[in-house]
Amino acid sequence: MALPVQITFRDIPPSAAIAAHVERRAEKLETFFLRMSKCHVVVEEPHRHSRQGKKYRVEIDMHVPGRELVISKNPEDSKEDLHAAIDVAFDDAERILEEYARQLRPDLKTHLAPPRGVVSKVFHDRGYGFIAAEGDGHDVYFHRNSVLDDKFEKLNVGTKVRYAEEDGDKGPQASTVHVLSAS
Repeated sequence: MALPVQITFRDIPPSAAIAAHVERRAEKLETFFLRMSKCHVVVEEPHRHSRQGKKYRVEIDMHVPGRELVISKNPEDSKEDLHAAIDVAFDDAERILEEYARQLRPDLKTHLAPPRGVVSKVFHDRGYGFIAAEGDGHDVYFHRNSVLDDKFEKLNVGTKVRYAEEDGDKGPQASTVHVLSAS
């Protein structure tokens, strides 16, 4: 079940592309903690001085059993690229959720990290590829739409990735693929 995400645009016009990017990143949070009940994301352009260009801030408010986890940066940490600001905030949210899950179940520490692997095959012209899973090396199918941050075209054999695995119609598939390093 996909977590409903509330998105608030503050001092910038709403954007379907930005909303879609936020929703993709928020959906991935469920791979770190399944029992989140609410996720509210505020995307804003704080008031700026006349000598500075546009800068963006992203705040994430997550509700988990017994706690509210908030990701918020100081105005000095604002980014000039809105997609980069969103990615930095969600990277922080993933770390916070992972740490919270460890606190709840310290005995599961080694099982919380999402699986990793390397791209073993990629078919740019067909829009899909396969990941060789770290450990047993089983193949995991992925589609171009599963690759975060529009990095599908930059994938090569040997690229290291982190992914969320699920059962597909024809075997294991990745619902999200996060590029860790280029080959």
